[in-house]
Amino acid sequence: MSHGKEGSVRAILYALGANFGIAVSKFGAAWWTNSGSMLAEAIHSTADCVNQLLLLLGMKEAKRPESADHPLGHHRVTYFWSMIVALLLFFMGGAFSVYEGIERLRHPHPLENGLVALAVLGVAVVLEAFSLAGAMREIRKTAGGKPFLRWFRETRESELMVVAGEDIAALAGLTFAFVAVAAALATGNPLWDAAGTVGVGIVLMVIAVLVMIEVKALIVGESAAPEQRAAIERFVAAQPEVAEVLNVITLAWGDKVVIAVKARMAAAEAISGAQLVERINAVEARMQAEFPQAKWVFFEPDVR
Repeated sequence: MSHGKEGSVRAILYALGANFGIAVSKFGAAWWTNSGSMLAEAIHSTADCVNQLLLLLGMKEAKRPESADHPLGHHRVTYFWSMIVALLLFFMGGAFSVYEGIERLRHPHPLENGLVALAVLGVAVVLEAFSLAGAMREIRKTAGGKPFLRWFRETRESELMVVAGEDIAALAGLTFAFVAVAAALATGNPLWDAAGTVGVGIVLMVIAVLVMIEVKALIVGESAAPEQRAAIERFVAAQPEVAEVLNVITLAWGDKVVIAVKARMAAAEAISGAQLVERINAVEARMQAEFPQAKWVFFEPDVR
């Protein structure tokens, strides 16, 4: 397993452990306090647990070997599961929370034992912060010093992107829920709790949409990350067998990269076809040694 995938697995396991404990405590607190914000958060944490299991399933499926029907393997299946996770975050977490909040705005319920809800939310903030810190630690290992938002737009690691998005949504949602419950306790008005439930849902839906936009681009087909694409072009141009690089196409393929090169070979007119093939094979072998993710390299000699 590549270092990037190992980091993604660790981040998913951090999130799964944190969210399972949080979900159990939130459901208990929601039942005890009759808090809509707490129930919304409990549903959200349960959805997150399901999401992390789906991401792990996708990473397992991606390891299936190539076949006649799938000659380039199943690496891109991780994009499918990442999209499913984003949809669950939108509907099971966000839309349900908005619906629950609207119902409580229409039919307010008094908040009971609000201090218990605040205590549970406080613990949840600590656990979610632990999960997000784990994800950010793995992101820093592969981001190359990029700011988080730039990394989010340019990364091809869909699983790590989804986990980071979920953790950020969770912390933002917990903040809304904590403020809403505290306001309901301070004022005695349960509408604050209902408004907090709607706020949690809106935050989850916004972040889910941002994740879906990025995953959609991967499903449609994106090149390798910009810095990797540039490094590949420089490497090919520096090979002694290559006189001129005419075109380089890269395609992100899960944790692998597909590369297609069209180049004018040095002194091609003075060598035999067999020698030309040997030179191309040598360049391809060096490319795959330099870029281990480049499992498939297609090299076409040509003239301008």
